Amino acid sequence: MVLAALGRLRGAGTLCAQRLLLRSRHRLLRRSPARALGAAAAPSSMEPSVQFSPAQRSLFDEPLAMAVQGLRPQQAVTLRLSLQDEAGELFQSCARYQAESSGELDLTSSPALPGGSFSGLEPMGLLWSLQPQKPFRRLVKRDVQSPFRLELEVFEGHGPLPSRLLARGAHERGFLRDGVRRIPVREGRIRATLFLPPEDGPFPGIIDIYGTGGGLPEYRASLLANHGFATLALAYYSYEDLPKDMKEFHLEYFEEAVNYMLQHSQVKGPGIGLLGISKGGDLCISMASFLKGITATVTINGSVANVAAVLRYKDITIPPLGINQKRIKIDKSGIADIVDVLNNPLEGPDRQSFIPLEKAEGHFLFIVGKDDHNWKSEFFATEASNRLQAHGKEKPEIVCYPGAGHYIEPPFYPMCSASVHLLVGSPVIWGGEPKAHSVAQVDAWQKIQAFFHKHLSGKQCERSNL
Repeated sequence: MVLAALGRLRGAGTLCAQRLLLRSRHRLLRRSPARALGAAAAPSSMEPSVQFSPAQRSLFDEPLAMAVQGLRPQQAVTLRLSLQDEAGELFQSCARYQAESSGELDLTSSPALPGGSFSGLEPMGLLWSLQPQKPFRRLVKRDVQSPFRLELEVFEGHGPLPSRLLARGAHERGFLRDGVRRIPVREGRIRATLFLPPEDGPFPGIIDIYGTGGGLPEYRASLLANHGFATLALAYYSYEDLPKDMKEFHLEYFEEAVNYMLQHSQVKGPGIGLLGISKGGDLCISMASFLKGITATVTINGSVANVAAVLRYKDITIPPLGINQKRIKIDKSGIADIVDVLNNPLEGPDRQSFIPLEKAEGHFLFIVGKDDHNWKSEFFATEASNRLQAHGKEKPEIVCYPGAGHYIEPPFYPMCSASVHLLVGSPVIWGGEPKAHSVAQVDAWQKIQAFFHKHLSGKQCERSNL
């Protein structure tokens, strides 16, 4: 089933639930001690203050209500949100607002005025519009055991910043809820981290694989564990003693990881799920096609052809899809657009790179950003569907998001429009429009969880109707 997810918050499902949660947190803000002491009756008699709900800490993928109290009626202010990652890179956003007649500014009900990072009623806009202060930086959480620290500043007026500072508040955005277990895995050749929910298992199991950045990203796996999945974040190159580059991969390594999960006492069988983005997507398709025990596979802007490196499994070799660097386009600012670089895997010798996913026995979900500029993700998803159906297999689910770019991350991650591509060696365009991309991330996150719950544990989860 092909679903076109419009770039707006519509329908009664997940996104409505997010609104309801924000409203409930807004009510908690209204019951804060500052209000109980008469803030509503005499707003000008108190110093401005920043309020969050939850007050001190929240998980990165959950809504956060923000408000300012103690302003003058209809006072013009500018809010600036700052986040510094572990590498010291600063990400910031700002928005212009006008306080209510009560002297309160509540981001769940007050629209941002033109002139900032976004405009309109966007309760989470300050988060999803964060931008690096140095070009071509992408926000990545390197240590999930420590939170990101947000700093929200309130400045007087709508002029250039910084103007007079009225108030400041801090909040932590974490990646592990209380009780989630983080277990480094170094068994055989496996280099990974397993995250287990705090409840009694066993749990539906997922292997999570990222793209060409290498290393061991854990933030998506840790967030999934918060939602009841036993999730293995799996490294496959440029980490510890694993290969340093992307010349050749052996599927036997990934088979070890699958068997580790299938045999784990805290993983519910009889099969597991796979989740991969970008290069991780085609690796997941290859795993589902050749390995046993794979029940459900989700790719986020993945390829249906093997890309970037030779893939070997026993006596099978799948060459990487060919490229033509002459098809790279360079814009006025010197950023490369590589969307047309890959050859067509349906033509000539490049057909050898097409992964034989008709061999797979499980279910597929393809998450597609229609403005992906890394490669033609929608084309790959469509051809995967055609191939499966031509061989009498179940039609996969394809969810396409207009205005979404390549890096569809968990909710409220700021969109990365351009950064350095390790294989290209220079900055490339990833695509996407920030607001539409943010909407896609919220919806895709719920669809991914619903898909895994359905096929790994038989649960039917609430889903949005976009």
